[in-house]
Amino acid sequence: MPGYRVHISGAIVAGLLVLLLLVNIGMYIIDPQQVAILIVLCVLGALFPDIDTDSKGKRIFYSGMLILSLALIYFEEFRWAAYLGVLAILPGVSAHRGWTHTWWAMLLVPMPMLVLPYYVYGQQFPTLLPYYVAFVTGYFSHLLLDKEF
Repeated sequence: MPGYRVHISGAIVAGLLVLLLLVNIGMYIIDPQQVAILIVLCVLGALFPDIDTDSKGKRIFYSGMLILSLALIYFEEFRWAAYLGVLAILPGVSAHRGWTHTWWAMLLVPMPMLVLPYYVYGQQFPTLLPYYVAFVTGYFSHLLLDKEF
C-alpha cells in the first residue's frame, strides 16, 4: 500500500496531466495563482482517503485544514469555517478503508465546493468546477494507486 509521499507525487502528476490536457484542448488558460490552488486541492484530495487512520498524510491534511480554517476566521468567513469543520470530521466516523475508499465518496466528498458557494453566494458552477475537478483528480489518483478500481 503506497505511503503519503507516493500519494502526493501521484496527485501532482495526475493534476498536471489533467491541467495539460485542459490547456491543450482550450478549456483552461493558465493562471499561476489558480494553478497553485488547484495543485494544493489535488494533493488534499489524494490525502483525504487515508485521514481515517493515524498517518503522516493525516497530519499534513489536517495541518492544511487548520491553516485554512484560521484564515477563514481571520477574514471573518465564519460560515465557511463552520462548513469546513463539519466536513473535516466526517472521516472520523468510519473504519479505515471504509467509505473513504469508494468511487462515490470521490465524487461526493468535494461536492460542497460546488453546492455551498452556489447557494450561499450565488457563484456559478463553471467558476467552481476547476476546484472540484482538482480535488476529484487527487482523490482518483489515491484510489488508483491503492488499486481500488
